[in-house]
Amino acid sequence: MLSITITLTTTIYLLASLPTYLCASITPPNTAPTFKPPPKLTPQPLNITTLTGNAKNESIIECWSVANLAVSTTPGIQGALVATLAKPNALNFFNIPAKFDGGLHNAPVVQWVYFTSGTALISLPTSPQTTTITGGPNGLILAADIAAVSKLGHTTVYPSKDQTVGVTIPIAGNKVPEHKVLHGGACYRQGRG
Repeated sequence: MLSITITLTTTIYLLASLPTYLCASITPPNTAPTFKPPPKLTPQPLNITTLTGNAKNESIIECWSVANLAVSTTPGIQGALVATLAKPNALNFFNIPAKFDGGLHNAPVVQWVYFTSGTALISLPTSPQTTTITGGPNGLILAADIAAVSKLGHTTVYPSKDQTVGVTIPIAGNKVPEHKVLHGGACYRQGRG
């Protein structure tokens, strides 16, 4: 049995015989929820797994520090860490089926690739280097092994039983962002080197 009582100060939902996850909380009208302020954040580098080319015109995987995360003053994200990565010239959404083999290819342009879900296994034809990118908070990479710097490129397979979803963000002018190479191979954890 469902009954609703409304007063001038409080809305109460009484849900009898329903699971507790369906019950709403009691909030007086015209009252903003209160949140604990986030911990004070300090600027830090943004480290990104990068596909690029070496002097032999082969694709390699490196960990680059590409930008400094700064504390935002933008309303809605004020206090969060942000970085302007580049001026994009497009934004492309992708939805890749489960168990998909993307084959051997170069990055078509220098681009950010952000995997929001799923898994991408990236390997190189001339090296034992591989990296597994899991969609989500650590799903951002830079694909810069275009044909001008890598003869063969890389192979990407999507081994997950679920689809892999994300976006590609080509960088205007096809320019590699300013960066510092931290080490060969993938970053241990995005943002941490």
